[in-house]
Amino acid sequence: MSGELRITHAHGDRVTVTEPVTGVQLFAYVYRPEAAWEAPRPYLHPIRTLAGDVVTDYRPNDHRWHKGLSLTASHLSGANLWGGNSYIHQRGYLAIPERVGSMRHLGFDELSAADGRLVIAERLTWHPYDGTLWAEERRRIEVHDIDPDSGSWALTWTSAITNRRDEPLLFGSPTTAGREQAGYTGLFWRGPRAFRDGRIIGPEGEGPELMGSQSSWLALSGEHDGADGHATVLFEHAPENDHSGAGGTHPAHWFVRNDPFAGIAPSWAFYDELELAPGDTLRRRYRVVIANGAWERADIAKYLEAHPW
Repeated sequence: MSGELRITHAHGDRVTVTEPVTGVQLFAYVYRPEAAWEAPRPYLHPIRTLAGDVVTDYRPNDHRWHKGLSLTASHLSGANLWGGNSYIHQRGYLAIPERVGSMRHLGFDELSAADGRLVIAERLTWHPYDGTLWAEERRRIEVHDIDPDSGSWALTWTSAITNRRDEPLLFGSPTTAGREQAGYTGLFWRGPRAFRDGRIIGPEGEGPELMGSQSSWLALSGEHDGADGHATVLFEHAPENDHSGAGGTHPAHWFVRNDPFAGIAPSWAFYDELELAPGDTLRRRYRVVIANGAWERADIAKYLEAHPW
Protein backbone atom coordinates (compact mmCIF):
# COMPACT_ATOMS: atom_id res chain seq x y z
CA MET A 1 0.00 0.00 0.00
CA SER A 2 1.44 3.37 -1.01
CA GLY A 3 0.77 6.88 0.21
CA GLU A 4 0.15 8.22 3.70
CA LEU A 5 -3.17 8.26 5.47
CA ARG A 6 -4.98 11.54 4.88
CA ILE A 7 -6.21 13.76 7.70
CA THR A 8 -8.99 16.28 7.14
CA HIS A 9 -9.77 18.61 10.04
CA ALA A 10 -13.06 20.49 10.09
CA HIS A 11 -12.17 22.79 12.98
CA GLY A 12 -14.61 22.70 15.87
CA ASP A 13 -16.33 19.62 14.47
CA ARG A 14 -14.33 16.52 13.46
CA VAL A 15 -11.19 14.90 12.14
CA THR A 16 -11.59 12.38 9.32
CA VAL A 17 -9.03 9.76 8.34
CA THR A 18 -8.92 8.39 4.78
CA GLU A 19 -6.97 5.47 3.35
CA PRO A 20 -5.36 6.92 0.19
CA VAL A 21 -5.37 3.93 -2.18
CA THR A 22 -9.02 2.91 -1.88
CA GLY A 23 -10.34 6.31 -0.82
CA VAL A 24 -12.20 4.68 2.10
CA GLN A 25 -12.79 7.00 5.04
CA LEU A 26 -11.72 4.76 7.93
CA PHE A 27 -13.41 6.90 10.57
CA ALA A 28 -14.45 10.33 11.71
CA TYR A 29 -13.38 11.53 15.16
CA VAL A 30 -16.18 13.88 16.18
CA TYR A 31 -15.46 16.27 19.04
CA ARG A 32 -18.16 18.93 18.70
CA PRO A 33 -20.57 19.12 21.69
CA GLU A 34 -23.91 17.35 21.23
CA ALA A 35 -27.14 17.02 23.26
CA ALA A 36 -26.59 17.52 27.01
CA TRP A 37 -28.77 14.52 27.98
CA GLU A 38 -26.54 12.30 25.85
CA ALA A 39 -23.41 13.29 27.84
CA PRO A 40 -21.38 15.23 25.23
CA ARG A 41 -18.04 13.56 24.52
CA PRO A 42 -15.80 12.85 21.52
CA TYR A 43 -16.42 9.62 19.61
CA LEU A 44 -15.46 7.71 16.44
CA HIS A 45 -18.27 7.20 13.92
CA PRO A 46 -18.61 5.94 11.30
CA ILE A 47 -15.83 3.38 11.55
CA ARG A 48 -15.36 1.41 8.32
CA THR A 49 -13.57 -1.70 7.16
CA LEU A 50 -11.05 -1.45 4.30
CA ALA A 51 -13.94 -2.57 2.07
CA GLY A 52 -15.89 0.52 3.14
CA ASP A 53 -18.51 -1.23 5.30
CA VAL A 54 -19.64 0.53 8.49
CA VAL A 55 -19.11 -1.31 11.80
CA THR A 56 -20.52 1.25 14.27
CA ASP A 57 -23.93 2.66 15.13
CA TYR A 58 -24.89 6.23 16.04
CA ARG A 59 -27.81 7.36 18.23
CA PRO A 60 -29.80 4.10 17.82
CA ASN A 61 -33.43 4.36 18.90
CA ASP A 62 -32.85 2.05 21.88
CA HIS A 63 -29.96 4.10 23.33
CA ARG A 64 -29.60 7.56 21.75
CA TRP A 65 -26.41 8.16 23.74
CA HIS A 66 -24.57 5.22 22.12
CA LYS A 67 -22.18 6.75 19.58
CA GLY A 68 -19.73 4.57 17.71
CA LEU A 69 -16.59 4.04 19.77
CA SER A 70 -16.05 6.29 22.77
CA LEU A 71 -14.47 6.30 26.20
CA THR A 72 -16.55 7.46 29.15
CA ALA A 73 -17.82 6.53 32.62
CA SER A 74 -21.32 5.27 33.36
CA HIS A 75 -21.04 5.82 37.13
CA LEU A 76 -18.52 8.34 38.42
CA SER A 77 -18.88 9.50 42.03
CA GLY A 78 -22.63 9.84 41.56
CA ALA A 79 -22.39 11.40 38.09
CA ASN A 80 -23.33 9.83 34.75
CA LEU A 81 -20.93 10.67 31.91
CA TRP A 82 -22.34 7.84 29.78
CA GLY A 83 -25.55 9.65 28.88
CA GLY A 84 -29.25 8.90 29.07
CA ASN A 85 -31.04 7.55 32.11
CA SER A 86 -29.15 6.73 35.32
CA TYR A 87 -29.42 3.36 37.04
CA ILE A 88 -30.63 3.59 40.64
CA HIS A 89 -30.71 0.41 42.73
CA GLN A 90 -34.21 -1.02 43.23
CA ARG A 91 -35.69 1.77 41.11
CA GLY A 92 -34.21 0.98 37.70
CA TYR A 93 -33.24 3.52 35.05
CA LEU A 94 -34.48 7.02 35.73
CA ALA A 95 -34.24 10.32 33.86
CA ILE A 96 -32.09 12.46 36.19
CA PRO A 97 -30.67 15.30 34.07
CA GLU A 98 -28.67 16.75 36.97
CA ARG A 99 -26.60 13.55 37.09
CA VAL A 100 -25.52 13.72 33.43
CA GLY A 101 -22.08 15.22 32.90
CA SER A 102 -19.85 15.91 29.91
CA MET A 103 -16.36 15.85 28.45
CA ARG A 104 -14.88 18.90 26.78
CA HIS A 105 -12.32 19.02 24.01
CA LEU A 106 -9.51 21.43 24.85
CA GLY A 107 -7.23 20.95 21.88
CA PHE A 108 -5.08 18.67 19.78
CA ASP A 109 -1.40 18.34 20.61
CA GLU A 110 -0.75 16.33 17.46
CA LEU A 111 -2.47 15.46 14.19
CA SER A 112 0.07 13.70 12.02
CA ALA A 113 0.57 10.92 9.49
CA ALA A 114 3.93 9.42 8.56
CA ASP A 115 5.49 6.04 7.86
CA GLY A 116 2.14 4.25 7.70
CA ARG A 117 1.01 5.49 11.12
CA LEU A 118 -1.42 8.25 12.05
CA VAL A 119 -1.66 10.02 15.42
CA ILE A 120 -4.45 12.01 17.03
CA ALA A 121 -3.33 13.37 20.43
CA GLU A 122 -5.95 15.31 22.37
CA ARG A 123 -6.50 17.06 25.70
CA LEU A 124 -9.92 16.82 27.36
CA THR A 125 -11.61 17.67 30.66
CA TRP A 126 -14.32 15.73 32.53
CA HIS A 127 -17.20 17.49 34.29
CA PRO A 128 -20.34 16.70 36.29
CA TYR A 129 -23.61 18.50 35.48
CA ASP A 130 -22.57 21.74 37.21
CA GLY A 131 -19.45 22.06 35.05
CA THR A 132 -16.82 21.86 37.77
CA LEU A 133 -13.52 20.23 36.84
CA TRP A 134 -13.27 16.62 37.99
CA ALA A 135 -10.60 15.18 35.72
CA GLU A 136 -8.16 15.95 32.93
CA GLU A 137 -7.45 13.42 30.20
CA ARG A 138 -4.69 13.03 27.68
CA ARG A 139 -5.84 10.80 24.84
CA ARG A 140 -3.87 9.31 21.97
CA ILE A 141 -5.43 7.44 19.06
CA GLU A 142 -3.02 5.80 16.60
CA VAL A 143 -3.92 4.11 13.30
CA HIS A 144 -1.48 1.45 12.09
CA ASP A 145 -1.01 -1.99 10.54
CA ILE A 146 -3.17 -1.35 7.47
CA ASP A 147 -3.02 -4.71 5.70
CA PRO A 148 -4.93 -5.28 2.44
CA ASP A 149 -3.90 -8.95 2.41
CA SER A 150 -5.73 -9.72 5.66
CA GLY A 151 -8.31 -7.00 4.98
CA SER A 152 -7.64 -5.40 8.36
CA TRP A 153 -6.45 -2.24 10.03
CA ALA A 154 -5.87 -1.36 13.67
CA LEU A 155 -6.09 1.54 16.04
CA THR A 156 -4.54 1.86 19.48
CA TRP A 157 -6.44 3.94 22.04
CA THR A 158 -4.47 5.29 25.02
CA SER A 159 -6.05 7.38 27.77
CA ALA A 160 -4.50 8.89 30.90
CA ILE A 161 -7.15 10.36 33.24
CA THR A 162 -5.98 12.46 36.20
CA ASN A 163 -8.23 13.20 39.18
CA ARG A 164 -8.42 16.97 39.76
CA ARG A 165 -10.84 16.83 42.69
CA ASP A 166 -9.83 17.14 46.34
CA GLU A 167 -11.41 13.73 47.03
CA PRO A 168 -11.27 10.33 45.32
CA LEU A 169 -13.05 9.69 42.05
CA LEU A 170 -15.08 6.48 42.21
CA PHE A 171 -15.52 4.70 38.88
CA GLY A 172 -18.42 2.25 38.92
CA SER A 173 -21.08 0.67 36.72
CA PRO A 174 -24.71 -0.42 36.93
CA THR A 175 -23.44 -3.74 38.32
CA THR A 176 -21.52 -2.05 41.15
CA ALA A 177 -24.80 -0.17 41.78
CA GLY A 178 -26.78 -3.41 42.04
CA ARG A 179 -27.80 -4.51 38.51
CA GLU A 180 -26.44 -7.92 37.54
CA GLN A 181 -24.48 -8.44 34.33
CA ALA A 182 -24.45 -4.76 33.36
CA GLY A 183 -20.91 -3.72 34.26
CA TYR A 184 -20.44 -1.33 31.37
CA THR A 185 -18.05 1.61 31.64
CA GLY A 186 -14.82 2.77 29.96
CA LEU A 187 -14.09 2.25 26.26
CA PHE A 188 -17.31 1.14 24.55
CA TRP A 189 -18.09 0.02 20.99
CA ARG A 190 -21.69 -0.04 19.76
CA GLY A 191 -22.02 -2.28 16.73
CA PRO A 192 -24.43 -1.71 13.84
CA ARG A 193 -27.98 -3.04 14.09
CA ALA A 194 -27.15 -5.86 11.65
CA PHE A 195 -24.56 -7.25 14.10
CA ARG A 196 -27.23 -8.26 16.60
CA ASP A 197 -26.84 -12.02 17.20
CA GLY A 198 -23.26 -11.77 15.94
CA ARG A 199 -20.68 -14.33 17.04
CA ILE A 200 -18.78 -13.51 20.25
CA ILE A 201 -15.33 -15.12 20.43
CA GLY A 202 -12.77 -15.27 23.25
CA PRO A 203 -9.47 -17.12 23.63
CA GLU A 204 -11.10 -20.11 25.30
CA GLY A 205 -14.84 -19.81 24.70
CA GLU A 206 -17.58 -18.02 22.86
CA GLY A 207 -21.09 -16.69 23.20
CA PRO A 208 -22.91 -14.32 25.59
CA GLU A 209 -21.64 -16.31 28.58
CA LEU A 210 -18.37 -14.36 28.17
CA MET A 211 -20.14 -11.42 29.83
CA GLY A 212 -18.10 -10.56 32.92
CA SER A 213 -15.19 -12.82 31.93
CA GLN A 214 -11.50 -11.98 31.89
CA SER A 215 -9.10 -12.48 28.99
CA SER A 216 -6.52 -10.51 27.04
CA TRP A 217 -8.82 -10.17 23.99
CA LEU A 218 -12.41 -10.49 22.83
CA ALA A 219 -13.98 -10.27 19.36
CA LEU A 220 -17.41 -10.07 17.75
CA SER A 221 -18.20 -10.78 14.09
CA GLY A 222 -21.41 -9.94 12.28
CA GLU A 223 -22.97 -9.90 8.84
CA HIS A 224 -23.60 -6.61 7.06
CA ASP A 225 -26.88 -5.19 5.88
CA GLY A 226 -26.71 -3.78 2.37
CA ALA A 227 -23.43 -5.46 1.49
CA ASP A 228 -22.41 -9.08 1.15
CA GLY A 229 -20.11 -10.51 3.78
CA HIS A 230 -19.07 -10.13 7.39
CA ALA A 231 -16.69 -8.09 9.52
CA THR A 232 -14.89 -8.78 12.78
CA VAL A 233 -14.11 -6.26 15.53
CA LEU A 234 -11.35 -7.35 17.92
CA PHE A 235 -10.44 -5.71 21.25
CA GLU A 236 -7.16 -6.43 23.02
CA HIS A 237 -5.67 -5.23 26.29
CA ALA A 238 -2.14 -3.85 26.23
CA PRO A 239 0.16 -5.87 28.53
CA GLU A 240 0.54 -3.01 31.01
CA ASN A 241 -3.22 -2.95 31.66
CA ASP A 242 -2.71 -6.04 33.83
CA HIS A 243 -6.37 -6.86 33.16
CA SER A 244 -6.39 -9.82 35.59
CA GLY A 245 -5.40 -7.66 38.55
CA ALA A 246 -2.64 -10.16 39.38
CA GLY A 247 -0.09 -7.38 39.78
CA GLY A 248 -2.20 -5.47 42.25
CA THR A 249 -4.01 -3.26 39.76
CA HIS A 250 -7.79 -3.09 39.46
CA PRO A 251 -9.02 -6.07 37.38
CA ALA A 252 -10.91 -5.64 34.11
CA HIS A 253 -13.83 -7.75 32.92
CA TRP A 254 -15.53 -7.84 29.55
CA PHE A 255 -18.92 -6.31 29.04
CA VAL A 256 -20.22 -7.92 25.84
CA ARG A 257 -23.63 -8.39 24.24
CA ASN A 258 -25.07 -9.61 20.97
CA ASP A 259 -28.68 -9.20 22.12
CA PRO A 260 -30.54 -6.84 22.01
CA PHE A 261 -27.55 -5.13 20.40
CA ALA A 262 -23.89 -5.79 19.65
CA GLY A 263 -21.45 -4.09 21.99
CA ILE A 264 -18.09 -4.57 23.71
CA ALA A 265 -16.40 -2.73 26.58
CA PRO A 266 -13.26 -3.76 28.50
CA SER A 267 -14.85 -2.51 31.72
CA TRP A 268 -12.77 -0.74 34.36
CA ALA A 269 -15.30 -1.45 37.10
CA PHE A 270 -17.54 -4.39 36.26
CA TYR A 271 -17.96 -5.90 39.73
CA ASP A 272 -16.15 -3.47 42.02
CA GLU A 273 -15.60 0.28 42.07
CA LEU A 274 -12.22 1.64 41.05
CA GLU A 275 -10.98 4.39 43.35
CA LEU A 276 -8.68 7.08 41.91
CA ALA A 277 -7.05 9.25 44.57
CA PRO A 278 -6.66 13.02 44.15
CA GLY A 279 -3.83 13.76 41.74
CA ASP A 280 -3.50 10.12 40.64
CA THR A 281 -3.77 9.05 37.01
CA LEU A 282 -5.65 6.09 35.55
CA ARG A 283 -3.85 4.82 32.44
CA ARG A 284 -5.28 2.29 30.00
CA ARG A 285 -4.27 1.24 26.47
CA TYR A 286 -6.25 -0.91 24.05
CA ARG A 287 -5.94 -2.17 20.49
CA VAL A 288 -9.03 -2.37 18.27
CA VAL A 289 -8.73 -4.30 15.00
CA ILE A 290 -11.29 -3.84 12.21
CA ALA A 291 -11.26 -6.75 9.76
CA ASN A 292 -13.13 -7.89 6.68
CA GLY A 293 -14.73 -11.30 7.04
CA ALA A 294 -15.81 -13.58 9.88
CA TRP A 295 -12.52 -14.39 11.59
CA GLU A 296 -12.18 -17.68 13.45
CA ARG A 297 -10.26 -18.05 16.69
CA ALA A 298 -7.28 -19.36 14.74
CA ASP A 299 -7.34 -16.27 12.49
CA ILE A 300 -7.30 -14.02 15.53
CA ALA A 301 -4.46 -15.94 17.18
CA LYS A 302 -2.44 -15.79 13.97
CA TYR A 303 -2.98 -12.02 13.68
CA LEU A 304 -1.99 -11.35 17.29
CA GLU A 305 1.12 -13.50 16.96
CA ALA A 306 2.15 -11.54 13.87
CA HIS A 307 1.43 -8.16 15.54
CA PRO A 308 2.90 -8.24 19.05
CA TRP A 309 2.74 -5.18 21.27
